[in-house]
Amino acid sequence: MSEKEKTEGQIKKEELFYSKKSAFEQLTADKIAEAKEYAEGYRDFIDKAKNEREAVVYAAELLKSKGYREYRIGDRISHGDKLYINNRNKSLFAIRVSEGDINCGTRIIASHIDSPRLDLKQHPLYESDGIAYFKTHYYGGIRKYQWATIPLALHGIVRKSDGETVNVRLGDEPGDPVLCITDLLPHLAKDQNTKPLGQAFTGEGLNLIVGTSPYFESDGKITETDDKVKLSVMVALNDKYGITESDFLSAELFAVPAQNCVDVGLDRWLLGAYGHDDRVCAYPSLTALLDSDGTDKTSIIVLADKEEVGSDGVGGMQNSMLLDLISELASNLGGNSNVIRVNSKCLSADVTVCFDPNYPEVSEKKNSAILHCGIGLAKYTGSGGKGGTNDCPAEFVAEVRKIFDDAGAVWQTAELGKVDQGGGGTVAKFIANRNIDTVDVGVPVLSMHAPFELISKLDLYSAHVAFTAFLK
Repeated sequence: MSEKEKTEGQIKKEELFYSKKSAFEQLTADKIAEAKEYAEGYRDFIDKAKNEREAVVYAAELLKSKGYREYRIGDRISHGDKLYINNRNKSLFAIRVSEGDINCGTRIIASHIDSPRLDLKQHPLYESDGIAYFKTHYYGGIRKYQWATIPLALHGIVRKSDGETVNVRLGDEPGDPVLCITDLLPHLAKDQNTKPLGQAFTGEGLNLIVGTSPYFESDGKITETDDKVKLSVMVALNDKYGITESDFLSAELFAVPAQNCVDVGLDRWLLGAYGHDDRVCAYPSLTALLDSDGTDKTSIIVLADKEEVGSDGVGGMQNSMLLDLISELASNLGGNSNVIRVNSKCLSADVTVCFDPNYPEVSEKKNSAILHCGIGLAKYTGSGGKGGTNDCPAEFVAEVRKIFDDAGAVWQTAELGKVDQGGGGTVAKFIANRNIDTVDVGVPVLSMHAPFELISKLDLYSAHVAFTAFLK
């Protein structure tokens, strides 16, 4: 229908009503093609960064290749510097220092790079009835049943008593063995089937099969010692990594899905992978920083750890590192840290719930993020009566809206399900508590916290465009 054929009411409706349109409708063919190309860079990142340590390594290498240098608190900072802080290999801060007055504030994008997984216990290896297992302690909010009967890889580090660090990455390459958690066959699951879903699987039952053959002596005979299979596994680990059982006490080893990132759907517009939450926001925040050079505001990208378990600890967002960094910027560039913080603006870049037509009963569609409709902006998160939320001031929401609209970024409103259904939180409140305006903005995810999550390539690209515009 042409503009001339529209009635006054139809024109008024278009002017006054809010509606969500997919990026397919809003973007040009060139931009749609660009979105698909952009997703290939993310695919490489998500496959190589299956835990926070690997994400830090990947980000640091990317930043170094673009002229950023490593910085430690206490080093000299000058206008024009491009710096990054590797915080104990668990979190990372990237800083592009502008030539402008630091008291005008900074632009911060904070995401997290940890994801739900199965951590090995400190004393994990045991044998039972001819099978060797690793005991695990799940990390973050998982649905336990989803982790049984899928191929699992082992990632992480072992810090030996002599100070040597051994990197472990097993199960992702062709030919690698994988680990697995077993489940009951349906023929014998009568009692299990009567239990509520949250009780049918227990944390102590999430044990990984790591070996089933006994240790053979040099003469070809089975050893006569106890724990023959455990010994066989320990010998294999010692041969490959040079570790002993006591080295598990100072290890961080994680079981993660062995599945790498793949296209989903015949049209290839979805990406399926482990760890979209929240590395799908971490990657575009990095690329936005690299694509927005020359702005008059100092930019800070935060890749935090421990968001899935409350943001505590030395790598979490409740740590003082951001405050320390702002203090260092102030002291080196002639600013006042209190003034810098009050004039700073932050995007808490964390994923949001994507409306799932298979489960419409848990969401209020009018206020939910819809697939392919761009990045989701959530004024508040929390649960129930907005418990545990950063409820962003309307003035800053309007400011972010204008930035996104002016840049042609595709975005939409988002909320974490129906009011009384549940909810969740992000790092936003910890940054807002430091007197920094903060709002949640993130990519919508289907099957969030599952071992295999889905996101839209268009929504991913929209995050990059939106974040770039914010930093500029």
